[in-house]
Amino acid sequence: MNKVYSNAEEAIEGIADGMTLMLGGFGLCGIPENCISALVKKGVNGLTCISNNAGVDDFGIGLMLQQRQVKKMISSYVGENAEFERQLLSGELEVELVPQGTLAERIRAAGAGIPAFFTATGYGTEVAEGKEVRDFNGRKYIMERAFEADFALVKAWKGDTHGNLIFKGTARNFNPMMAQAGKITIVEVDELVEPGDLDPNCVHIPGVYVQRIFQGSNYEKRIEQRTVSQA
Repeated sequence: MNKVYSNAEEAIEGIADGMTLMLGGFGLCGIPENCISALVKKGVNGLTCISNNAGVDDFGIGLMLQQRQVKKMISSYVGENAEFERQLLSGELEVELVPQGTLAERIRAAGAGIPAFFTATGYGTEVAEGKEVRDFNGRKYIMERAFEADFALVKAWKGDTHGNLIFKGTARNFNPMMAQAGKITIVEVDELVEPGDLDPNCVHIPGVYVQRIFQGSNYEKRIEQRTVSQA
């Protein structure tokens, strides 16, 4: 099975209006920049996007929000995007805020084939509204369902043509879990190598989870909040 695609435009083939997408990254670190740009260019609309955050106004998922391509955001932190705020307050954008640990576990559960799980996080708050509650050892827990995503868009540091992946630093937060959770996983990498070039002991995600892979280009790799020392 040939998993290698020439570029993002080819790799996102099949993503259509109304689909649910997972987009990896933490802040602006490790986001699938090339795939996002290709989605903006393609003009696909009505998307539900599962991502820890929503980018910033002019970068990441923020570019998709600018083009009104996102119908619903499922996120943990969204405080860096003024356009996101405007669309939320105006009723243009549906938003589901999820505690960060719960977000991570709902992604991981999807990749592990676990349809639902119980967590104490969110009990007694708006997060628990409409959800099943059970008592375990005298403590209340709410049921959270695993996510279902048509595609997972992932950014890795290195990958081989079989789809084996290595992540670097903070980019390892959500990308590996999403790589396992999508029905179809699309990966863009800084460096694409031949099978055998990666140390098996360093591989974070085996290629069995990856359907499409390509070497990305022109990465900006922006810093979300730059802090420098005072001279």
